[in-house]
Amino acid sequence: TSPAFRSIFGTNNGIGSSGIIIDGTEEQKQKYLPRYASGEIIGSFCLTEPESGSDAASLRTTAVKNGDFYILNGTKRYITNAPHAATFTVMARTNPEIKGSGGISAFLVEADNPGITLGKIDQKMGQKGSHTCDVIFENCRVPASALIGGVEGVGFKTAMKVLDKGRLHIGAYSVGVAERMLDDALRYAVERKQFGQPIANFQLIQAMLADSKAEIYAAKCMVLDAARRRDQGENISTEASCSKMFATEMCGRVADRCVQIHGGAGYISEYSIERFYRDVRLFRLYEGTSQIQQIIIAKNMINQVK
Repeated sequence: TSPAFRSIFGTNNGIGSSGIIIDGTEEQKQKYLPRYASGEIIGSFCLTEPESGSDAASLRTTAVKNGDFYILNGTKRYITNAPHAATFTVMARTNPEIKGSGGISAFLVEADNPGITLGKIDQKMGQKGSHTCDVIFENCRVPASALIGGVEGVGFKTAMKVLDKGRLHIGAYSVGVAERMLDDALRYAVERKQFGQPIANFQLIQAMLADSKAEIYAAKCMVLDAARRRDQGENISTEASCSKMFATEMCGRVADRCVQIHGGAGYISEYSIERFYRDVRLFRLYEGTSQIQQIIIAKNMINQVK
């Protein structure tokens, strides 16, 4: 179905609440997780900033301790579900003297807190039904109990663990969308006739169908293997990045082939592939670009032999 439809509950059940599941206190889990699960509230994840995207450790949002509270200041960008969210998992710098990831902490901030404003909803190439916008914190005062896990300085580690699961999520969804696109393209190829026969009879069309089928199968196996390893408690940083990178790149290739199989009809919004083609382009960008996945994979490999 539409990736925008997935985004509402996928973000909520994924990166929007995973920070508490992974590193939250028991009190935080009891307070929020039942409400996320029931759909009473929607969660969102605030990491990206105007000057900090792929280089997430350089974020500038600050959280200054003030008695039993923290004062948050900064802007988060491209935040999925933000216009509808009841809570934000916010990464902010609690120790300005530590420039890298060690000075970052994670907070669960309720959206009705004074000092939070939202920017206009972004107008995107695709996934238009998935609403994103800036989230702006101006002297936003949150209780110390909002600090995820109750510990400063581990927020970046929390974010990376959240993204490991999120990358499996996006990999799995890339497989699902690719299966849908290929199914539509196959049906079109069987029904569409040229030169007196279905275009599915032509070997160049068959090659695109076969390549897509094989790549979808490979990506599916990768995602399932990485997910099983995670369920067994293994560190799957490398496997999650491999799955996300391969599956999202695969999905883009399948989308392109499916437009080609549809011919001119693939460029017209009457057919679903036109929208899917735009929607799936985002998969290679969010929760870590393909290039960031390459860096993670290579660094993990190098560290294993040091």
